[in-house]
Amino acid sequence: MTPAPAQPKVNLTTTGDYRETYANSVQMRVSLWDFFLIFGTINQTAPDSVNISNFQGIYLSPPQAKALANLLMQNLKQYEAAFGEIRLESQVQGGILQ
Repeated sequence: MTPAPAQPKVNLTTTGDYRETYANSVQMRVSLWDFFLIFGTINQTAPDSVNISNFQGIYLSPPQAKALANLLMQNLKQYEAAFGEIRLESQVQGGILQ
């Protein structure tokens, strides 16, 4: 039996253009090669008018997208265990599920 390879030491750094911001809108485009997440903010200016301002697009490989989905599910389960179930009220606007 061969021993398992040692895990590499991971060093996290931030680049000069790193920023944190809030998004309440995420759109997704999928292709054979990648997932493209588009983050933005929604502002409803009137009952019949919604503006979405997109500010960042991120490409993920399919394996990285699956890893992100797993990480989100794990953390959502922990959040709901601590604070209660998150209920979604789906709204379809212009063919887009919000």
